[in-house]
Amino acid sequence: MKADALKDQVASLPDAPGIYKFSNSEGVLIYVGKAKSLKKRVGSYFNKQSQYNRKTEKLVSEIRNIDYTITNSEFDALLLENNFIKQNQPKYNILLKDDKTFPYLCILKERFPRIISTRKYQQKKGEYFGPYTSVVSMNSVLELLRQLYTIRTCNLLLSESNIKEEKFKVCLEYHIGNCKGPCVGLQDEESYADDINQARNILKGSLGVVIDYFTHQMKSYASILEFEKADQFKNKLTLLEKFQTKSLVVNKKLTDIDVITITSSALHAFINFMQVKEGSIVFSENIEVKKKIDEQDEEILSYVAHEIRSKHRSPHQIIYSNIPLTIKADGVDNVIPQIGDKRKLIALSLKNALYQRKQKEIQKEESKSKGNKILSILMQDLRLKQYPNIIECFDNSNLQGTHPVASMVRFVNGKPNKAGYRHFNIKTVVGPDDFASMKEVVSRRYSRLLNENKELPDLIIVDGGKGQLSSASEALKDLHLYGRIPIIGIAKKLEEIYYPEDSLPLHINKKSAGLLLIQRIRDEAHRFAITFHRQKRGKAALSTEVASIPGIGEKTANKLLSEFRSWKKIKEASFEDLIQIVGKSKAELIINQKKREP
Repeated sequence: MKADALKDQVASLPDAPGIYKFSNSEGVLIYVGKAKSLKKRVGSYFNKQSQYNRKTEKLVSEIRNIDYTITNSEFDALLLENNFIKQNQPKYNILLKDDKTFPYLCILKERFPRIISTRKYQQKKGEYFGPYTSVVSMNSVLELLRQLYTIRTCNLLLSESNIKEEKFKVCLEYHIGNCKGPCVGLQDEESYADDINQARNILKGSLGVVIDYFTHQMKSYASILEFEKADQFKNKLTLLEKFQTKSLVVNKKLTDIDVITITSSALHAFINFMQVKEGSIVFSENIEVKKKIDEQDEEILSYVAHEIRSKHRSPHQIIYSNIPLTIKADGVDNVIPQIGDKRKLIALSLKNALYQRKQKEIQKEESKSKGNKILSILMQDLRLKQYPNIIECFDNSNLQGTHPVASMVRFVNGKPNKAGYRHFNIKTVVGPDDFASMKEVVSRRYSRLLNENKELPDLIIVDGGKGQLSSASEALKDLHLYGRIPIIGIAKKLEEIYYPEDSLPLHINKKSAGLLLIQRIRDEAHRFAITFHRQKRGKAALSTEVASIPGIGEKTANKLLSEFRSWKKIKEASFEDLIQIVGKSKAELIINQKKREP
């Protein structure tokens, strides 16, 4: 991707949290990063002031494509970045490439459960909450729980038999009020379970009751002027505000699934595909598909799901989607989640697809606005009374008077309308007469539009000076269109603009967007005419070559060339194929000619 294309890609990035992925010319992922604002963060790489070291300069020099995934928060972006780096090991990432994982809090499966911190996820050992972005944040939550509830911290085996046999003694935690002494039978299992349930609610995010309690305590102490204790509860409230219980992008309950969502406009469908492996998003891709007439979203999503799963060899047996898949592979279940984290995952995927659609619509509007702006400049440059939405341009082409042809290109809203392009074989002019040829093609073009009651252009451009312009004007006069449609000629040498019946040319500023558009249209008409002329000249030469075979006339030669396109393909054709086109006798003449050639 060229530098300008990269800058356009950066400009279209969302001002939202997420991860960005840089790929090189071979499509290999070379760097993954997270950002609070994708637009600002990625844009900083292409600001020269940011290239403060060789690593950054080398990285930027290798970037050929930018991809991204939107997340709900910067926290989710950090976790997703961690997953992508560990999965792909990009060469320019130096952080998070080790095997270290984020910390969790775990309520252990044991009698009188403990709450511990761990980096290992072993589902059989207990109920896990997290992950946490920092150990400090996690320890604050753990300390908070221990201050709120009397939960033991010792690792003693508190079986019924051990307690009955009085194998343990109370420790310092009991004496300072942090534990009620279940090890010596001073707290029963039921009351301890109540404390654990309260702690579980906090870990799940049910903070309302706790916040109300802290707020009440803070106000109570403040009312009796015990500001030190009131400040302690204020600090606890601050800790709770920083507390985040879990992240959607790393949720161990979401196991080995594919997620695919779609949203569409009249002409395009926008799809996001994610892979969730062992509870983590390890892959995300955005896809844009051009819709066929009357094609439904269900059909498109089913086809894309099959193709992308095959491409990435997905082994997952569950596909989450926002609409039903019409075609399902054997052994694969399609689920449309309605609630909970599964639904949130669909919402995250759909958020990426919707952003694609929004950007497409913005680009379309910007392109239209840009085209309107240029056409407004052109209208001002040429002193036109009508907005030149439809422009048609004519050009002639011949080589020393042989095979004269002409072309007409059509631009709508400043862009090529290739369905409106036309070729013309010159029919009434003999010899190299560009003026007469121009009059013929202009007359043929607009007499047909008038007969078919089709839309006329807002501006006609003739590639040539006063002579060609005068001939085209005569054709318009014959059709009573002269004066109704503005017409100009552009001379190639000095890029001068000529008006009918005016000997003095108009000189437009060479940097004007209006003149640049005229030049672009003129060059496209010239290219189109030259291409057609070469094709016709080559076909004529080939037709002569085939017709030179004894017994083969021009009519038969054209028939052969129409079917096979070249003498090489005619020679490669089988005897049976030639018989079907020209008959047995002439097929034999061609076979004999092939045998005579070296």
